[in-house]
Amino acid sequence: MSLIDKIAWLHLHEGRILSTRSRGKDRYYLPGGKREPGETDAQTLVREIREELTVELDSGTLVHVGTFTAPAHGHPDGVLVQMTCYSGHYAGHLQPAAEIAEVLWLSYRHRPLVSAVDQVIFDWLRAQYQLAD
Repeated sequence: MSLIDKIAWLHLHEGRILSTRSRGKDRYYLPGGKREPGETDAQTLVREIREELTVELDSGTLVHVGTFTAPAHGHPDGVLVQMTCYSGHYAGHLQPAAEIAEVLWLSYRHRPLVSAVDQVIFDWLRAQYQLAD
């Protein structure tokens, strides 16, 4: 069994969650990514969000929301992704950059359009009454 370690930013507004689609991909993903060697969760998230969405996360406001695991989308059987999720404040204007083709706000009805681990997160957020139908 193989595990992909990712860090994600959960940013909710009016019952919807910020999501992204990378160029050439058919699924939406929560913004974030993989850590570089020696990076902390906060360093990874600040870097990834700056690269993907051109905004600055305030690392002092980051709060661990949860860690979720599911089969990795587009990988062979037995490959799992572990997504460690944080919320936090940002400064700047959200816009797609780097490999990101699209930035949008999703509600629970968009669940079939996201990766397996994001579906687990959507279910959890809905159970917490944070994600609208």
